[in-house]
Amino acid sequence: MTRKIGSRYTANQILGRGSAGTVWLGEGPDGPVAIKLLREDLASDQELVGRFVQERTALLGLEHPHVVSVRDLVVDGNDLALVMDLVRGTDLRTRLERVRRMAPEAAVAIVADIADGLAAAHAAGVVHRDVKPENVLLDMQGPLGPGGAHPALLTDFGVAKLIDTPKRTRATKIIGTPDYLAPEIVEGLPPRASVDIYALATVLYELLAGFTPFGGGHPGAVLRRHVTETVAPLPGIPDELWQLVVQCLAKAPASRLRASELAARLRELLPLLAGIPPLDVDEPGTEPEDGTQTAPPAADASSETEAGEPVRRRGAVSLVPGAKPDSNRDTHTSMRVPGPDELAGGARGTARVPRASGAPRPGSARHRAAARRRRVALGVVGLLLAAAVGTGAWLATEGSDAGATPQDTRNSSAP
Repeated sequence: MTRKIGSRYTANQILGRGSAGTVWLGEGPDGPVAIKLLREDLASDQELVGRFVQERTALLGLEHPHVVSVRDLVVDGNDLALVMDLVRGTDLRTRLERVRRMAPEAAVAIVADIADGLAAAHAAGVVHRDVKPENVLLDMQGPLGPGGAHPALLTDFGVAKLIDTPKRTRATKIIGTPDYLAPEIVEGLPPRASVDIYALATVLYELLAGFTPFGGGHPGAVLRRHVTETVAPLPGIPDELWQLVVQCLAKAPASRLRASELAARLRELLPLLAGIPPLDVDEPGTEPEDGTQTAPPAADASSETEAGEPVRRRGAVSLVPGAKPDSNRDTHTSMRVPGPDELAGGARGTARVPRASGAPRPGSARHRAAARRRRVALGVVGLLLAAAVGTGAWLATEGSDAGATPQDTRNSSAP
């Protein structure tokens, strides 16, 4: 099925669907293009169309090797579309579903590419606002980089800002994907360039660990963790890399690096990471109570476990209760901003600590059994120490009594 998009473009084949619209493989005057056709209800919003036109100059002027360039913005009747360069490859989410986690060198090379692209965007006054693996494309026709990584490009610039109109969100809504939202957005503050750095650091953590630092469970719980919890260390990576991750996941936006600084620091670390294999860590909360380990999730996002339960994907958590993730895992939609009492709820600190592979999950049957064994062992050691101390005291007393005079004995017992 083909359809005309404006007077210059033809959409030939659907490449993917998202909550904001549908991506088509299309043709334009200069050859193949990717066309993101926004939903009809968005196209009928005159306020959004006005913002769409206002953003045209900024988006068309954003040119960088690690940014998927926007060639044109089309407003034609009920059609509202972004025409972008076509990248021959796959998105980073699809890659993660196949390999689960990446070697540190390749992960850092990909994130450094995206940081370079963000640096150019931020210099032009453009904030992406929805950095996540779904919006990172890997150019399979480009030259391989460090660790065998394909060149990475960031796409979907402008979509978050276009959708985030005052009429749709006001001050009580959040736009974004829960796992990658900076705490200041959760608290209702306006998004600055630093929100992209926080999201990109979350992506780096996910590439290394196979899961995001604050994801899992109900979206409200995810949002609260961003505000109240600290990121748990990942065993097995150099401290220099970990300190970068921690700095860019800082709760205070001013404490994070700028995109250009992050890109430079990451590239400096690449020689240190050469040859390090992917980490062998378990995701928090993946061990059932019987102590057995759950298998890695299957590649198909719609697959089911043996018990018939759907496999849950990190980053595919929908902000709308009961909604199913889209085929390209785009969950960019709105949610009510949690109140101060909700954000303050729950224990502070790090509740979700990654574990070395095979280690028991805190609170599990294996963890409780190990704790009981430690308590018994400590009790036995305590009894042995007490017995040894008592025997020593008895011997000392006997020795002193044997050589004491009656007067000495009276003085020792006198008040």
